[in-house]
Amino acid sequence: MITPFLWFDDRAEEAANFYVSVFKNSKIDKMTYYGDAGPGEKGRVMTVEFTLEGQEFMALNGGPTEGPVPSGPVPGAIALFVDCATQADVDNLWDKLSDGGQKMQCGWVKDRFNVVWNVVPAGLGDVLRGEDPEGSERAFKAMLRMEKLDIDELRRAYEGVAR
Repeated sequence: MITPFLWFDDRAEEAANFYVSVFKNSKIDKMTYYGDAGPGEKGRVMTVEFTLEGQEFMALNGGPTEGPVPSGPVPGAIALFVDCATQADVDNLWDKLSDGGQKMQCGWVKDRFNVVWNVVPAGLGDVLRGEDPEGSERAFKAMLRMEKLDIDELRRAYEGVAR
């Protein structure tokens, strides 16, 4: 089993609570706290284990990831892929994850905790790797002009239908 591990300076609990509020069927499973041995301040949250849509995650308050004395990995070094069943799901997650974050090209968004997400509508592979190479090229070029992905617009591009 592989569990995505998210490193935070000191906002692991806040981030986990945010993610649980965004995704249905999600919960905080367990929290551990720093003790006398440190290295964090005694009583401060050390790890948060949580589940989003059946996928287990662990978040750590491990110290700074930027600045003169970074102790953790580069922020955004991990990205999380979300395959959405509907455009409404894409819209909902995009709006929530980009709030306070940074919208990027091709369905990528960096949330307010510097975690990078790729929010993708069902059917994207059908238009990018479809049987019509020219249609796939048109869909790919349309995707490059997008931040949040719009599957209907990508399908129109694939089919060569001007909007």
